Amino acid sequence: MRIFLRIILILSVFFSMSIALDYKQTKRIVLAKDEVKKVLVNYNGFSKLFKFRWTLFKNGGLVIHRSYDKVISQNVLYTRHKNNFIKLRLKSSGANNHEAPYLLVKFKEFDYQTNKAVIELFLFDRDGIITLEYLDKKKFTPQ
Repeated sequence: MRIFLRIILILSVFFSMSIALDYKQTKRIVLAKDEVKKVLVNYNGFSKLFKFRWTLFKNGGLVIHRSYDKVISQNVLYTRHKNNFIKLRLKSSGANNHEAPYLLVKFKEFDYQTNKAVIELFLFDRDGIITLEYLDKKKFTPQ
């Protein structure tokens, strides 16, 4: 019985490691209010710009504005809630892919002393065709 439990344990560890390795790239970003983060998404000769920033932190919720592929949206993310990340599809799945490449934007924590939000990016790309290029930081100035 002990050997059977050890085999199950070893198999579960290998399985969980294989799932964890699906994320090809992770990035930790610390953003001030209205600081725009730009990420250039490259694949198959295409380049698309993903921009995001946060504008308000109130009652544990972070209001994030984002744009990708001509789609602009706003989300509220919480650290202690199911709603703590955004899943952004980077390209369509196509006929051969079951899961299209995507980027998870996760609200990790808020630093009250510096008034900055800690955000993590996770790239999921089984085929390895997506490259991310992080562009310079710039403040957003409304016009």
